[in-house]
Amino acid sequence: MKLLIIEPDSRANLKSLNRLVSTTFPIFPTLYSWQMASVTPAEHSVRVISEMYEKIDYNEKYDLVNINFLTPYANYVYKIADELRKRGTTVTLSGFHASALPEEAKQHADSVIIGRGEDSWLVLLKDLEKNKLKPFYKPEKMLDPKTIPSTKMNLPKSFILIRGIEATRGCPNRCKFCQESNIAGGFTFRSRPVENVIKEIKSTSQKALIFYDTSLTIDPKYTKSLFKEMKDLNKKFSCCGNIDVLASDEELLKLANQAGCTTWLIGFESIFQKTIDSIGKKTNKVKEYPSAIKKIHDYGMSVVGSFMFGFDTDKIDVFEKTQNAINDWDIDLADFGILTPYPGTPLYHSLEKENRIITRDWTKYTMQNVVFKPKNMSEDELLEGSRKISKEFYSNYSVIKRTTRGLKLGLYPFIQIFVRNLIVKT
Repeated sequence: MKLLIIEPDSRANLKSLNRLVSTTFPIFPTLYSWQMASVTPAEHSVRVISEMYEKIDYNEKYDLVNINFLTPYANYVYKIADELRKRGTTVTLSGFHASALPEEAKQHADSVIIGRGEDSWLVLLKDLEKNKLKPFYKPEKMLDPKTIPSTKMNLPKSFILIRGIEATRGCPNRCKFCQESNIAGGFTFRSRPVENVIKEIKSTSQKALIFYDTSLTIDPKYTKSLFKEMKDLNKKFSCCGNIDVLASDEELLKLANQAGCTTWLIGFESIFQKTIDSIGKKTNKVKEYPSAIKKIHDYGMSVVGSFMFGFDTDKIDVFEKTQNAINDWDIDLADFGILTPYPGTPLYHSLEKENRIITRDWTKYTMQNVVFKPKNMSEDELLEGSRKISKEFYSNYSVIKRTTRGLKLGLYPFIQIFVRNLIVKT
């Protein structure tokens, strides 16, 4: 069969790089579409289109088109799916949003893949060959990590400066706001054999990598083994981690630096422990934030921290207090977002039950808009406060100060800090 997998992007025609960076959904393609293509049996012809770099040809004939998408793209994707089906193409939908609201997605598709599990894709293909396509596919089992193939990404050469890698999948923490870990199969943690990951890294010509893993600190023993094998590969990479391990495991930090890690991306979320406890993020102890940041710096790596505002425990002074704290902690880069109740999350269900969701215009679900009624401030105060702290953090003085400080961390961390600050300022 002739198959097409689409990685949609409604921002494809945007000209402002700043607008791309300032949104929370990634500039880099997600890996899932490419992973589906990688597990597709060889007897099928499969192609992946990333809309950031290639347009969809609606006139080309395919036996099946699958579109994998995030919530902010839902309305846009439904238009694509409707147009394809109008032309007689069989369409399936997958991804976080389709998994959370399968009945909604089914209105625009012949079938919906629910949850994280490439095995569902393989079952679907067999059913399609028999002309017995089911309306919904749930992950009955997860692929054995040993059988997960390398992800093959075919993007324009001008783009592939940074290569995406995934060593582990899933997150058992299931924070109340997290869409990824709360979909079917998303909370099942699995590790690929280290030798398979190393083989994939060796096969890529790119020097810079980014690990798409939810967190490389969920299983420190595994990660240490991985980092030890990466020491002589001459790669530079960024990855995500959690405070509990980063604050206490200096062996991991040392190995990370030796393996080529330049940046740790950390979900601090809030500077208040009461807030952290309310969202179920057990890995975070606010008192450990400063020591974790200092230790990461001591090992020559930078810190990108993410913060969200709008929790029920947040009051209007949260912005000023957060600004003061992160200035004292010397965070190198920061992302500021507005708490967003993504469909399928406990947060969404609780706010829906309380009748506090004010819009289901999915295009606004970018963490840059207020889509629910805050508890201790107005909607305008939440929006303006979030914008103000970002503006102040990226003021000329702050950017110069952070960039200069970044020189102490070495060439690659400095370049990352300089470029990212420059882009946000553009």
